Amino acid sequence: MAEKTLDDLFLDTLKDIYYAERQIVKALPKMAKAAQSSELKAGFEQHRDETQVHIERLEQVFELLGKSPRGKTCDAILGILEEGKEIMDEYKDTIALDAGLVAAAQAVEHYEIARYGTLKTWANQLGMKDAEKLFDLTLGEEKATDEKLSGLAQSDANAKAA
Repeated sequence: MAEKTLDDLFLDTLKDIYYAERQIVKALPKMAKAAQSSELKAGFEQHRDETQVHIERLEQVFELLGKSPRGKTCDAILGILEEGKEIMDEYKDTIALDAGLVAAAQAVEHYEIARYGTLKTWANQLGMKDAEKLFDLTLGEEKATDEKLSGLAQSDANAKAA
C-alpha cells in the first residue's frame, strides 16, 4: 500500500466537508421552518444562502486540484444533524425549542470551523494560496454565524426557555 501524505489527507477532508455542506444546506430549511423566533428563522434562511456559497467555494478548490467535486460520507455531520432532528421532534411547540435549535446549529458551526481551520492550515502548508484564501473567507463567515447564534441564545432563546 502506498504511503499516505498530507495531500491525500487534504483531499479526503475536502470531500468530507463538501458532503457535510451539502447535507447542511438540506437541513437548514427544516430548522428555519421549526424555529419559533422570526429572527432565528431569518438567520437559518440567511445561512442557507451562505452555505450555498460555501459549496461553490469548495467546488473551486476541487477545480484548483483538477478534481471533480465529490463528497465522502461524513458520519460526524450526520450525527450532529440527527441530534438536531431529535431536538425538533422532542421539543416541538415548547418554549425550549429555539434554545435547542441554536445549540444544534452551533454544534454544526463548530464542526465546520474545525474543518475549515484545518483545511486552511493544510492549504498553506501545501502551498495552495488560492485554496487557503477561499477557506479563510468561509472560516470567517462560519465564525460570524457562530457569534450571531450566541447572541440570539443570550438575548432571546435561552431566556424564553428558562
